Amino acid sequence: MPGTRNTGLLALGGIAVAALLTVIGHLEVNDDLNPWALTISDFAVSDRGGVIDVAMVVLALATVALLHGLRRTGPPGPRSGRTAEVLLGAWVAGLLLAAVVPTNEPGTAMTTAAYLHRYASVVAFLALPVGGWLLARRPDLASAAGTIRTLVLLSLTLAGAMIWSAYPGDRVLIGLAERLLILTEVAVLATVAVAQTRAVDHGVVVPHERGVTV
Repeated sequence: MPGTRNTGLLALGGIAVAALLTVIGHLEVNDDLNPWALTISDFAVSDRGGVIDVAMVVLALATVALLHGLRRTGPPGPRSGRTAEVLLGAWVAGLLLAAVVPTNEPGTAMTTAAYLHRYASVVAFLALPVGGWLLARRPDLASAAGTIRTLVLLSLTLAGAMIWSAYPGDRVLIGLAERLLILTEVAVLATVAVAQTRAVDHGVVVPHERGVTV
């Protein structure tokens, strides 16, 4: 199924571009900003409309491409398949909202927009690992299921560390925790995309078309 393979490759390309733009965004902002103590959103607000915001949009679109490819091969079951799609949709919506709505400048009071940005990010950060866990049940992702589940557990651990840092931890190393969290969550997407393209190459039975091998 070349179309499905292409969506996986498109998703991988989008992930790579988003990663590159994020690195560039870190290099272009004020040198006084500390990446270990400040979140990526703090960097983005220092360069509104800059490449970090574009990177978030590109990553969201890469996920949409991945979702399209996954739907072409069919969900593993009516309930878990739809739930995984909804959760990945929540990840996409959270990324887009966080890209459009700015947080507050570091050291200033939280505004309504900043709270909206924060909770959109929280929804995205939590939705992706849960969706990834459900995706690991898919037969066409069986070869990558162990890797996906390991990354999901690691991302949930890092999410817990970030929550601790944001509240009782007085934001100690919150930037480091967030960057590691994003890295593992993006790795979940990349693993799914790679596994999907490989599954297509080697032939996978489409769940809703018995006896048909792609």
